[in-house]
Amino acid sequence: MSKDVALVLSSGGARGLAHIGAIQELEAQGYRITSVAGCSMGALIAGVYATGKLDTFREWMKTVNKKKMLELTDFSLSINHLVKGNRIIEAIMEFVPDVPIEELPIPYCAVATDWNTGREVVFRKGSLFGAIRASISLPSFFEPVRRDGMILIDGGVTNPIPMNRVVRHAGDILVGIDVSGRDYETQADIQDELAEKRKQSKSLSRQIINKLIPDNLDFNYYTVLSRVSTMMIRQNSLLMAELVKPDVLVDIQISRYGGFDYDKSEKLINIGRQKTKHVLNKYHN
Repeated sequence: MSKDVALVLSSGGARGLAHIGAIQELEAQGYRITSVAGCSMGALIAGVYATGKLDTFREWMKTVNKKKMLELTDFSLSINHLVKGNRIIEAIMEFVPDVPIEELPIPYCAVATDWNTGREVVFRKGSLFGAIRASISLPSFFEPVRRDGMILIDGGVTNPIPMNRVVRHAGDILVGIDVSGRDYETQADIQDELAEKRKQSKSLSRQIINKLIPDNLDFNYYTVLSRVSTMMIRQNSLLMAELVKPDVLVDIQISRYGGFDYDKSEKLINIGRQKTKHVLNKYHN
């Protein structure tokens, strides 16, 4: 059985931190990652891995709490985005070098989407962080990247798990780590359980809040649009898996943590490692 891996990491916001655990489990089981491709958060983790700084990045993520998340958020007054997105990139570049992609020790690529044409854009050369910044440009949240006449937004819009873009070597196995899915049923059960606990609270302040806040507060314009977007991305990732048929697909559907839970890095990393271990054990058998 080949131990060489062409690895592909999906989009998924903070859930993409599970990719770190997946990589660590692959290496712990003796696999050698010979090429890597990613989209959005997957492009970031893949790029950090390709520079050899994944362990440093994991340690840095342990310092990210809600206060630090706020400090790293450079809000914008623009009508088409909420956050400029430069501050977080600059913070990571303090310990991860911005090198030309073609000089990385293993082949790397990231994908973004051109707003003007609706087409996928694949980065295989040039600035590593230039490619990452374009790939993570979540529409309406991060400022789009303008380059060569294009307006670049998140690659998840067109190719959330770019298994058709990763460099393949003879005899390697294609491994995809997909964190784009959500376990909505379990998530709903958790929310119902929390809502019931709030209702049973004897705290006067909590009772007042319960009367003021409607039960269906979680069902609003933002959550509807967010879920519709996530569902469409998810379907695209499932379609890619059907078209390319990876040798190993680790499908990590997370219910408890969302796309902005960057302060939960260790929990997400552990989920990624345990899920990958389970899938690899089945693959070996």
